[in-house]
Amino acid sequence: MISTAIRLVRVGSRSELAAAALIGLGYPCVLLAALLPSIPFFVAAAAVTYLADWYLHQKGSYLLNRLSKVRVGLSIRFLLRQLLLVVLLAREGLAETPLFYTAVAGFLVFYGLQAPHGALTTLIKLRRTLPVVTRNVDLHTVRIPDAPPRPLLRRAAEKMLHLDLPAVAGVLVAAATGEDAIGYAGVAATVALGLLYTAVLVPYLRSRRVPPAAKVLQAVNQWLREYRPTVVLYFSGGASSAYQVNMWLETMEQIDGRPLIVMRERELMPKLTETAVPVLCVPGGTHTMNLDLSTVRVALYSANVGKNIHILRQPAMKHVFIGHGDSDKLASVNPFSKVYDEVWTAGRAGRDRYALADVGVLDEDIVEVGRPQLAPITTATGRTRNPIPTILYAPTWEGWDDNPGNTSLLLAGENIIRRLLDAERPVRVVYKPHPFTGIRNKKAKAVHERITALLKTAAAERRTDPRWAAESAAGKAAREQATARMAAVGAELAGLLKPGRTGGDEAERSRDSVSDPVRLARAARLRAEWNEAYWTSVGWWEHRVVTGSEPRLYDCFNESDAMVSDISSVVSDYMASGKPYAVTDSAALGADEFQRQNTAARAATVLSNSAVELDELLAAVASPEDDQLAGARRELKQYLLGPDRPTSMERFNSAVRTLQAVAEARNRGVAQRTGEQPAEPRPAAVPVDDPAEESAVAEETNGSEAPVAG
Repeated sequence: MISTAIRLVRVGSRSELAAAALIGLGYPCVLLAALLPSIPFFVAAAAVTYLADWYLHQKGSYLLNRLSKVRVGLSIRFLLRQLLLVVLLAREGLAETPLFYTAVAGFLVFYGLQAPHGALTTLIKLRRTLPVVTRNVDLHTVRIPDAPPRPLLRRAAEKMLHLDLPAVAGVLVAAATGEDAIGYAGVAATVALGLLYTAVLVPYLRSRRVPPAAKVLQAVNQWLREYRPTVVLYFSGGASSAYQVNMWLETMEQIDGRPLIVMRERELMPKLTETAVPVLCVPGGTHTMNLDLSTVRVALYSANVGKNIHILRQPAMKHVFIGHGDSDKLASVNPFSKVYDEVWTAGRAGRDRYALADVGVLDEDIVEVGRPQLAPITTATGRTRNPIPTILYAPTWEGWDDNPGNTSLLLAGENIIRRLLDAERPVRVVYKPHPFTGIRNKKAKAVHERITALLKTAAAERRTDPRWAAESAAGKAAREQATARMAAVGAELAGLLKPGRTGGDEAERSRDSVSDPVRLARAARLRAEWNEAYWTSVGWWEHRVVTGSEPRLYDCFNESDAMVSDISSVVSDYMASGKPYAVTDSAALGADEFQRQNTAARAATVLSNSAVELDELLAAVASPEDDQLAGARRELKQYLLGPDRPTSMERFNSAVRTLQAVAEARNRGVAQRTGEQPAEPRPAAVPVDDPAEESAVAEETNGSEAPVAG
């Protein structure tokens, strides 16, 4: 019941739900206290509403957004509490006293200050907003001043409203004691603090303003002309899709030529993993189309989205769909792929997949380049890493439709976990769900929560189980040291990955975020150290739920001895390890038909929704000589991912060089036929400052944020 309530109000925890309940009950209690009247009751109920509201803001609860949508936003809640205080004064017989009129006037003046204060904070933020957010791009030619002190602008509206506390407290004390001077002093303090907070913001309106959009874009284009990028990775997507670009960052760092990453959504920049590659985030469609990308010859796309059109329209470069995974999902044979000059797949399986789908992608336009990202995955050694095997359960998400074959989570997830927990030979379970789990189907979110609860309960039971007591005691000191090391490494890593002053805003970070090879190398070592400490900090017998970006999926691959998953790129990637794996036939096609339709399942233990077949997987892990699918996995690995030699990175770079040559030949041919010289770098275009015009351009170019699918 509590889990249902948490899902309905979109809060993240039981404590948030409790705070929400206190707000819901607190205001009726404040009203009741005002009507009775009862000053002590009013003080207690008002204090509860203040504290609950503050806690939800501290947690960044989505419930606050919900409250605003039903017209009980932050300002209304504070105004309501002040209004009820006025009612309390009237019920106490103070309606004709100077204290009453002072309180009413003070609250009105204070509420009136919200408008100029809100306008100033909004204007300061707008005047600090660059048309482009950058990383590893030298913007020294434009003067970007330091951001205003963070405490002034962070949660400014909430801070301003809380300045009513002196007035509320003073008036309540005055009403209870008859000392009106205390009430006058409280109201005066609130009004004075409100005026002071508003006045302090005024100097920052001009002194911390960033240069005009035209000047910034001119500087960006000047940098592009000097850097002369040759290969661009272009990405647009929702807030939870950052992994689709993060997976390509290391590949871009190793690519032949001068790489560049172009993104479209500001909210994705903080989620972008640290990289040495220059990054431009250009939200405006017009600004994107006016970037000087005249030297780029190859554009790579990891997602099919409407905003791709802003770069696809460039004829001087060749366009390649590289995707964000290679699997038997329908998204891997999206008909939209026809818009690209080439489609790069991991191995022969991707080529055959397009041929079978017959969606218009020509065989000669497909290039097999392997999966460069899989280099960190270690291969099987023939023995388990720890005294008991670790089984990774990594289901994919529910997808955009209701196909039961999308994810095992809905029909089989709990059965898989229960059978692993009840296995005759004990195993450790590591559960890492897809980042999108539950965003479309509330049932998937509910199953995820139940699985999380199952594993946490099982982990707690193991900590008190005599079978593991000796192991737990023996390794306690090492685990504590690893935990401490994680905290230290995490703190150092956070400092390394946040250039500039603490509290700097987006503009300041763009100014200061210049690649430092020494810092990046140190960060890479720290990540490896953190990952090692993480797995040491938890006993090799402890079940784990792994969410968030760390540990990474491939780290979980390396820690595991076998995996259970669904038809997705996760299975294809896991093939690189050579370890046993199982795939769930959630659509109940039957093992033979399921393997016929899904290439990646042909060397897998196929599970029904009951997951009774898990014993076969566990037997293969426990005794490698009984692993009857080992040979099939080796063959399938080459079919799905290509040969081990030359390496995938070498093949990827070869494909880039080949396509660059094709683009150059095409551009020379066009120049000869038209009698024109090849395009020279263009001067910076004047940006569109009219929102209506920007909207019209975006609409004309189909600048939709919605994914085309996949």
